[in-house]
Formats: sequence, C-alpha cells, structure tokens
Amino acid sequence: MSSKPHLKQGLSMVKRIHQLSSDMDQESENGRGSVDQATYTVQVPSTPDNQPISLQRSTSRRVEDQYASSSMFTGGFNQVTRAQLKGRVIESESSHPQMAGSKGSACGMPGCDGKVMTDERGLEILPCECDFKICRDCYRDSMRNGEGICPGCREAYKEQETDEAAAVLNQQSLPLPPGADALKMERRLSIMKSGNLTRSHTNEFDHSWLFETKGSYGYGNAMWPKDPENGASSGSGSDWMGGDPNVFKDKPWKPLTRTVNIPAAILTPYRLIILVRMVVLIFFLKWRVENPNDDAMWLWGMSVVCEIWFAFSWLLDQLPKLFPINRVADLDVLKEKFETPSEHNQTGRSDLPGIDMFVSTADPEKEPPLVTANTILSILACNYPVEKLSCYVSDDGGSLLTFEAMAEAASFAELWVPFCRKHDIEPRNPESYFSLKRDPYKNKVRSDFVRDRRKVKREYEEFKVRINGLPDSIQRRADAYNTREEIKAMKQWREAGSGNDVELMESLKISKATWMADGTHWPGTWTTPAPEHSRGDHSSIIQVMLKPPSDEPLTGAESESNAMDLTEVDIRLPMLVYVSREKRPGYDHNKKAGAMNALVRASAIMSNGAFILNLDCDHYIYNSEAVREGMCYMMDRDGDKICYVQFPQRFEGIDPSDRYANHNTVFFDVNMRALDGIQGPFYVGTGCLFRRTALYGFDPPRLQEVVTGWFGSKKKKSSTVASVPEEISLEKQYLNGSIDDEEMSTALIPKKFGDSSRFVDSIRKAEFQGRPLADHPSIKNGRDPGGLTSPRDLLKASIVADAINAISCWYEDKTEWGDRVGWIYGSVTEDVVTGYRMHNRGWKSIYCVTKRDAFRGTAPINLTDRLHQVLRWATGSVEIFFSRNNALVANSRLKFLQRIGYLNVGIYPFTSFFLIVYCFLPALSLFTGQFIVQSLKVTFLVYLLGITVTLILLAILEIKWSGIELEDWWRNEQFWLIGGTSAHFAAVLQGLLKVLAGIEISFTLTSKSSGDEENDEYADLYIIKWSSLMIPPLTIMMVNVIAIAVAVSRTIYSDDRQWSSLLGGVFFSFWVLAHLYPFAKGLMGRRGRTPTIVFVWSALISITISLLWVAINPPSGNNNQIGGSFQFP
Repeated sequence: MSSKPHLKQGLSMVKRIHQLSSDMDQESENGRGSVDQATYTVQVPSTPDNQPISLQRSTSRRVEDQYASSSMFTGGFNQVTRAQLKGRVIESESSHPQMAGSKGSACGMPGCDGKVMTDERGLEILPCECDFKICRDCYRDSMRNGEGICPGCREAYKEQETDEAAAVLNQQSLPLPPGADALKMERRLSIMKSGNLTRSHTNEFDHSWLFETKGSYGYGNAMWPKDPENGASSGSGSDWMGGDPNVFKDKPWKPLTRTVNIPAAILTPYRLIILVRMVVLIFFLKWRVENPNDDAMWLWGMSVVCEIWFAFSWLLDQLPKLFPINRVADLDVLKEKFETPSEHNQTGRSDLPGIDMFVSTADPEKEPPLVTANTILSILACNYPVEKLSCYVSDDGGSLLTFEAMAEAASFAELWVPFCRKHDIEPRNPESYFSLKRDPYKNKVRSDFVRDRRKVKREYEEFKVRINGLPDSIQRRADAYNTREEIKAMKQWREAGSGNDVELMESLKISKATWMADGTHWPGTWTTPAPEHSRGDHSSIIQVMLKPPSDEPLTGAESESNAMDLTEVDIRLPMLVYVSREKRPGYDHNKKAGAMNALVRASAIMSNGAFILNLDCDHYIYNSEAVREGMCYMMDRDGDKICYVQFPQRFEGIDPSDRYANHNTVFFDVNMRALDGIQGPFYVGTGCLFRRTALYGFDPPRLQEVVTGWFGSKKKKSSTVASVPEEISLEKQYLNGSIDDEEMSTALIPKKFGDSSRFVDSIRKAEFQGRPLADHPSIKNGRDPGGLTSPRDLLKASIVADAINAISCWYEDKTEWGDRVGWIYGSVTEDVVTGYRMHNRGWKSIYCVTKRDAFRGTAPINLTDRLHQVLRWATGSVEIFFSRNNALVANSRLKFLQRIGYLNVGIYPFTSFFLIVYCFLPALSLFTGQFIVQSLKVTFLVYLLGITVTLILLAILEIKWSGIELEDWWRNEQFWLIGGTSAHFAAVLQGLLKVLAGIEISFTLTSKSSGDEENDEYADLYIIKWSSLMIPPLTIMMVNVIAIAVAVSRTIYSDDRQWSSLLGGVFFSFWVLAHLYPFAKGLMGRRGRTPTIVFVWSALISITISLLWVAINPPSGNNNQIGGSFQFP
C-alpha cells in the first residue's frame, strides 16, 4: 500500500509550520511577542499552571466529539469505512449523559428529525446565544452553505470568527488578530515557541516533538522559561514559577515501593538444604550406576535413566527458587505525589498516566455474557481517575448478544458505579458482592446504605433477567423485522406484475438478518450465517458505549425520596468501547493473540493509555485499589525498566479440598514469587499491567550492551523508542533535499507497525506519559510533575475511522505484529512467549501480591476439563521448546537463573515419558519378583532416606516463606503425577507429530455423564466426561493394583518367600496409587456413579494383563494349577 497521501499531508504541514513561524517572528519584532521565538511551532493543550485561562473548545469540535462517541463505525478490506449515528443501542432507556445514543431534543429545522447533540455532562450543545436547537448535520450544512448564519436569529455564529481565524492561521498563515480575539485564540491554541530544543533527562532522545520551551517541560504542562539574568520567569508566566525549578528535589523523597526480604533464618537453611540434596542426588546416582542389578538389567537400566532425568528436572525447577522476595507498595505516597495539590499541580488533578483495560471474549455460548458484563462493571467501578481510564472489550465472535449485553452493562453502571463509590463497596463485581456470605452491613456508617443496597440489588436482579433474556429478545426482533421485509418484498412483487415471475421470486429470497435495537442490520455475525455475516467473515466494528468523561467531576442531581442520593458522588464513568476486528476467509487471525494486538492498535489511536491491563472475561477486579498498587511499581525509581506487573491468579468456586489443584498455589505463591527476585515472573495471560511501549518491541531505556568480537568490544545500539522516526525532522530533511521520497515514506510509516501515522505518532507520547516523576536526582529518565493534568484530546470521527483501519484483517500484512511487536503468534501459550520476548530484550517484570486479592476468576473443577486445560498449557510448552523461543538460544540480556526458569517451561512436559515408565516399574518389579536394585542394602536405604528427608524439609521451608498450606503442596504433588501421566504425555505426542510430520491432533471429549444436583455449588466436580487422556493414568492404576495382588499371592504360596522384593515393590506401588487417588476419586463420581466405559476399560486391562502374565511366566510345578485347587482352563 502506498504511503504517498501521508507524505503529501506531512509536507503540507511542514509548509504551514514554516509560514506560521515567519508570521509570528514578524509579530515578535513588532513588539507583540514576549518570548524568544524560533522557526519551530507546536500546538499544546492549556497548561495546568495557568488555571484562570481554561481551554474553550469550539462548538464544531464538541459536536464532532459527541458524534464520534455516539456512532457505530464499520469497515474492512475493500470496504468504505462508515459511521452510523445510533439513536440507541439497547431497547431499554438510559438517562446517563455518557451512554451512547442521541438523547437531545428534536432539531428545530423544519423537516428534520435529527436530535441535538449532548456533551459528556448531558447538556445540549447549542452553538448560538439564542439557544436555537440544531442537530449536527443541519449545523454543518449551515456552516457550509449558509455562511455561518444561525437559522433562529439570522445572525452569524459568535464562534465562527474564532474558528475562521484558526483555519486561516493553519492554512493562510496570517498573524494573530489583536485584542480580545487574540486572547481567545491563545486560549484555544496555546501556541508557543523557543529557540533551543530541550533534551530529556538522559539525553537518550528528544521529546521536543511534543512542545518546546527554554525551561522545564512535560506533556500538556508547558512551563514558561526563566529570565537568564535574575532567575525569574518571563512575563508570560505566573509569578510563583520564578526561581529554581529543582527546589522540589530538596524535599524529603519517599519511595512508592519497598522490597521485603525473606528472613535469613528461613532462607539460609532453605538454600543449604538445596545444596545438600544436590550432593545427595549426585552420590546416589553415582552409586546406582556403579551397582547394577545383574538379575534384571533391563529393570535397573530403565530406573537409572528415569532417576537421572528426575534429578535434572528437579534441578531446573529448584534453581530459580534461590532468591525469593516480597514487595510492598505505599498507596499513600502515590496519592501524595500524583493527586495532592502542590506547586506544580495547584488544582490537585490526577497526574497519573492513563490505563487502557482490555477484556477479551470470543463465544457467548461458552463465555456467558453475564460473566463478561460483571467483569466490565468491576472495571468501570475501579478506584482510578475516571478520565484516565478506558475499557476496551474485544468480541472476537462479532456477536450481537455480546454487544447488547455490554450495552446493558453500561446502562446498569449508571447506578452500580456511584453506589460503589458512595459506600466503598468491595468487591465491585455485583454478582460476587450480592453472593457474599459475610455481613454486608459491617463497617457501613451511612444511614441510607440499607435502602441503597436494596434498590441496587433489585435493579441487578432485573439486569440479570434482561441479560438472560437477550437471546430470545434478539431472535424475536429478527423474526419481526425479517417478516416485515418479506411482506414488503412480496408487495413490490405484486405491484410489479407477473411478467418475470421466476426472476422476481428469486429476488424475494431475503437473508435472515440479525437486527439491532434501532432497526438496522447488525454488521457482525448473524444468527443465521450469511456471506459477510458469519463467525469468520464480518466487518470491523467499533462502538463507543460510554462516551469519554468530562474533565471535571460531575455529581448527581438532587434525588427523589425513593431514589439514591448522589449529590456528593461523582457519577462519571470511564470510556467503554466495543471492538470486533474484521475477519475474512483466507486470513490467519491468530486467535486471542491477534485479538489483543487489534485492541493495542485501536486503543493507541483512540485513548493511548501509557499502560495496558488485560483480563479474561471471567476474571474481574476483586480489589479496587489493585491497579494503583501496580502503578506504584511503574512510577517508582527505575520503574521505566519494568515491562509489566503480574498479579497472582485467584479463583472462586473451587471445591474446599481443591481435589485437582485448581488454585495452583505452589506455582503462584512459590515459583512466581521466587522469579521476582531474579528478572521477574512469567506473564500468565491475565491480570497483567503492561507498559505499552514494551509491547511494541523496544528495549528498556538506558540499556547499553557490550558486544565482544575478534577486534575488541563495542557498545551495541539498542532499539529504544528513540528509534521511532520524528516526522518534523524528516520532513525538514525532505524540504532540504537530503532525503528522497522512498526513504521518506519508509520513515514516516514504518513497516514494523503498519500503515497508520496516528499509531506511529502515539508511540512517543505513550512512552513519555509512562515515565516516573523526576522528583529525585536518582531518577534518570523522568518527567516533570504536573505534566499529565491537562484535559484529554477530543475524539473525532477521523480518529475512530483510523482505528477501524488498524483492526482490519489485512493491516498486519508485511509488518512485525505477532513476530516482534505485540502479543507473539505461533504458540498456544502466547502469553509465556510474549513475556519471554520482553525479558530477552532486557526488561524486568514485577510480581505484585496484594493483601486483598487483586483479581478473581473461575477455573474448571471437573477432572476432564482440568486435564484439557493442562493439555493446552503443556502443548504450548512443547511448541516453545521446538521454536526459536527456546531459552537455550536466548541472548545475554536474559539472566542465567531466569533462563533456567524459561528452559524448565519448555522441558517439563517431556518428564511425562520417564514418569510413565517409572510408574510402571513397581508393577513390573512385583510381576517379575525382581527389584531396581540387587537387594535392599543399607546404602540404598540411607540414600533413599536422605532424598526423602531433604524433600520434606524443603517443602516445610517453602511453606514457611511463601505462606501456602501443607495440603496445597501435597495436592500439587498429586496433580503433578496425574497431569504428567495424561495431559503432558499427550502434549508431547501432539508436539512431536506437529513438528516432525506436520500432523495436528486433538484430544476431545467423547462421552458425557452429568449430575442432576442443580442446587449444588460443586456439581461440576462430580460430572464424568470420558476422554482419551484418562487411559494412561487409568492403566497405571489398574496395573499396580493387579501387580500388588499377584505379588502378595505369589509370596504367600511360594516356598521361597522374598519379602524384601515384595516390600520394595509394594511401597513404590502405594506411592504411585497415593498420587493417583484424586484421579480415582474423580472417576467414581458422586456415590459411585461411574460411566460404563470405566468398568469396560478396567476389565479389559485386567484380563489382558492376567493372560499375558500367565502366558509369559506360568506357575512352577503343575502348569495349569494356581494356588492349589484352582484349575486354570
């Protein structure tokens, strides 16, 4: 695709800049300028330090902002991007001013049925002082055809003079008009210049592309330069800003976070026992190799190989646990630094950076819309500055059901979010809150809490009824509209006569469309699939459900006696956007990773939050302060080197015994906490706060890598945000003839990010906003305080249209998306690979364990569902091992122990081969009467005792420093064997077949047996779903049981009773069976209701093994006699 249009646009912009510079220089010479000026002009928002002069936005811009927020945008490959203004998005009514849809009065123009646009505070936008009501289209026609004359009072619009002046300033480069108009123009444009380009704190790259002054600077916070002679600020600035801007550095500096080391009384013995166990394992394996069992070499050989692998696997798992740490964040310091009035922020507006929250869903049948809606409500009620928060929901199925469920959630948020703020509700997921078993009235001091809670609960029950009734409502609406269309078509056929009956009847075959609430076709997937309206074939869709909030708090109006009193509560809501990326046949859409990358691009263009928090649709915010705690790490010293903050996953609805280790406590509280002491935890797919620029494939700041070669060492240039081309400088080079057209187009629109100049422009802004405050000399790459307090940019239709282009199916062609940029493609576990790539570039990550769980979600408690979940994870690990993401080929930026941790991620599924063999060894030993050693010598028993004791001591110390329970540790050990003999083994086979033969296989459910306990919270625990994954552990279990029975019988009836071999084999068989106990219990279901297939397999395996044993090793003496009187046929 050609980038010439962008090039021409950039050149015209440069010409306007140069012409404007000349005009303003001339103005300065005439005595009207107060600041030294040069030929460089940048337009910035109003400064927060100059509060008396506020930013007044023109009517046309405000109308355009509301139009973009109330329209549905669609487009895609070979399609025109369209914007359709929506009167409503759901059938129910909502009075909140931010809710999508036109809510204003009727247009006053004769014959027009349009609505007057309303702003984010619910006020009608009336462009004339006569308050004549006019809609957007009529206003634009009046401006275009009527020369700016109001149809009501027949006078020119007052703002038109200013708008025309701005247009002339941008296009014809006329000087600023004098007098009051000049002051108004300054308020709107806030244009200023300087002679020298200001560098960043580290001189790593120049942020002067944002704006320029001779003094300090910050995004949206232009500080006036000081007089070089007396140190006072120039006449254009405020008096209090005079003096040294570094005065704040003399104040006591407080860190936002601190590291809490594990007590040495626990950690030192822990490391010592790891070393002791390593030594014991080495001597044990050496003794095993030197003392073979000559009577059963095959048994001895298999056992030694398995034991060597187990020792290697244990070492990979244990080494990254040497440096566990704990971290604590200080929310009070965060509030003091970013939200407390100061000399740099007189109003106390939030100086925190923006956050874009992502929620991903794909199928409303598998992921209930009510669950997704609750997650969205918890995000909208999050305790973070409303104007800095945006929520994007990715509907990868393009379903109208999800769309309308989102709209219903946005409507209910009008009541739920203010209720949470007023009464400090936790958790802020309504389903979880109203299901709490504790006293809801505890610590509630407001007298109207009981009344408010009852009202909200009643409204929530009605909300659930509407959500659950959406499928039927959508179907009834579709049937009604489709019937109407058929009747209309039949009427046209009758009016046309019967000349071409066959052709006309063919034209009457109308597709069964899916209709929206406003009577238009749904552009996504239809209930009855049709061309361009199916799951893999539909247009891009973007709909702003909740408009961007106003800059100032908006309190509720005085309520009626039976309504909730919100007069002291901020009722603003964060921006909520529905996104469904385009899908077309023949394109690889890369599943969840592709959907997340589409959200990254769309959000960068629309809101460009410096940080991104992604959540699965079933994971909600349990702690409304969690995001602030994560931000403490990002905004602290050296926070700009942190790529993401990972929160632990916590789950609800798990059975009290946690039979299948669904909580994954050992992984989240032991392994991840230990990795935090090295280079950081893995990214686990949800509950993760990302730095946006880290997702773009850049290196961390201030990274200097020394490369050693044959001719000495040299510093290697890193790929930081500084490598993003600056349009202004490149265009100047183009004007001077130093760069040709091809280089210009390549630089302006890098192939790395795709064909969107707005996206490229957003990169540096996001990087700057994500910097910590430069309030201490030790902070090397910071920004000045007060830099992010200015109002947001208005949302224009062209911006949303560009976002539509960025989520089209062809956008990623010939770019680095999915390869080096964004979520990485090519693996089922794209989350681990994405985190690995960041660590491999030198970034660090943080593990944030909050006192109150940050997020909570759901996990499968059914055995088969759990096995298939583990299968997917293990399959991704195998893919990682056979790809270039293997930690063995990582570069030197990845620390050694971090490399070991990632290596273990790719290797652990291969342990299944050795584990299955080792689980059969006790049975083979019992069948043959041999053992893995010649005899149970004291040396063997001592080594065995040492290995066991050190393992127990390590478990006890891990429990001590991590805070987990002993039962959690044991459940983890049990499911390690269950998963290792089932899902991990299948994953390795799957991976090998895919790599070696290109064959992809899947293990699916083959039969189901469901319980009938509807009122049982844990009914899914007892549901039996037969799967081929159950065959290996079931076989191991049955073989060991039969082997014990055979060995005991043989020993009892044998003349030469070898009790040592029997005891050794029985001990290890019981070890295997003890680990498989949860698996056996899961097969039994509730009250022994077991599927017939289990008994069939058990009988077949038992009979087969018995016959094989008798055929291979018949009883001594009488060839057909066993146990005396029993005759074998």
